[in-house]
Amino acid sequence: MKITFLGGTETVTGSKYLVETASTKVLVDCGLYQGYKWLRERNWQTLPLDVDRLDAILLTHAHLDHSGYIPVLYNRGFRGPVFTHYATRDLCEILLPDSGHIQEEDARYYGKHKISKHAHPLPLYDRATAERCMSLFSPLAFEEVCEVGDITFHLQSAGHILGAASIILEADGKRVGFSGDVGRPDDLFMRPPQALPELDLLLLESTYGNRRHDKQDAFQQLADVVTATAKNGGALLIPSFAVGRAQAVQFMLTTLMKEGRVPAMPIYLDSPMAINVSNIYYRYTELHRLNHQQCDAMCNSINFVNHVEQSKALADIHFPHIIIAGSGMATGGRILHHLKSRLADHRTTVLFTGYQAGGTRGAKMLQGVESVKIHGQWIRNRARIEVLSGLSGHGDYRDLSRWLAQSSLAPGTAIQLVHGDPDALDGMCDHLRRTTKFDVTIAGYRKILRL
Repeated sequence: MKITFLGGTETVTGSKYLVETASTKVLVDCGLYQGYKWLRERNWQTLPLDVDRLDAILLTHAHLDHSGYIPVLYNRGFRGPVFTHYATRDLCEILLPDSGHIQEEDARYYGKHKISKHAHPLPLYDRATAERCMSLFSPLAFEEVCEVGDITFHLQSAGHILGAASIILEADGKRVGFSGDVGRPDDLFMRPPQALPELDLLLLESTYGNRRHDKQDAFQQLADVVTATAKNGGALLIPSFAVGRAQAVQFMLTTLMKEGRVPAMPIYLDSPMAINVSNIYYRYTELHRLNHQQCDAMCNSINFVNHVEQSKALADIHFPHIIIAGSGMATGGRILHHLKSRLADHRTTVLFTGYQAGGTRGAKMLQGVESVKIHGQWIRNRARIEVLSGLSGHGDYRDLSRWLAQSSLAPGTAIQLVHGDPDALDGMCDHLRRTTKFDVTIAGYRKILRL
């Protein structure tokens, strides 16, 4: 068996791992690069694989850094199956077309305002292509064994978001685990990740490899931010991922207001995608901690903003209110228009609710930049910038260590660290080498591993 690391190495985006045997080729995850421009430019490069000979894609979960490149391969002729969990298929049915739509809108905007180096900027793919690629999806249940050529695999629950899985793959007498993104044991929504079986090799995510989650009460942190924003008479802008994070923030805000812990004010969910995702939570209550009644309560107190005209009208609100909108790292979506109109107002608070990859607007704003470039314009940043650190869907290095200890991994098991920024990878590597007997190394971009 041969594994080629085509993405998700030395960075937290673009996850792609090509697995080859003598007769079969599968790609585990097929993600977009996000963040730094030099990384995003990889999305336009041709992958070093023959799409016509690719037998299948095995997808751990729906986030775009793992799934968002599938329409590109579809454009290039891939027509094999995409195996993933049922909930992941349902989420991709929302996320991938939305990704295509955003790329179309951005290309149109850059062309109209001549802020691209290209006379006629094009999207990486469009909505129609993303919709067509959904015909390739072949959903599976957790623990359902599937075969592709001489490769056998199954999915097991990884927590993180709905449908998120670790993939356990067997071929050539070897068993390899692909962790995907691993959730937390105490996640607000999701259940803990399932322990791993005995493996010859584990590809382990390291997003929080050098950090521990803040143990502060996330509800109290949010209450403090909401109360301060209300006193300032401004708007609270919450850039949020549409899957998982938006629903958690909805639940927390409505709970705080119901309990009287924060002033009552309008909450607007300005994300058609997040609105649709909320409906999927009703279908899969067995995968998360909320029941139907709690899902109802989460949604009934929120103003859903579906149309562009409604979104634009929010700029005319001059009393305290809360806007939740994508994207979570402020790399695109409707949150950019709200930031553009309100960042210069000192009464505005921007609350980030999760990890901000290097090079994103979110990361730069947390670093305290004085101006932010949005749609080719530099916008002065006078807003109060806050971060709610307790909502990450990733386990930190202590959580991951406990997960490994609960698993059936033997001493000496090989672990390749992936999906982490350099500092996180180094921290995770040092921690595991110091505290375990696993054979731990850091995966390299386009490196080849033979088992």
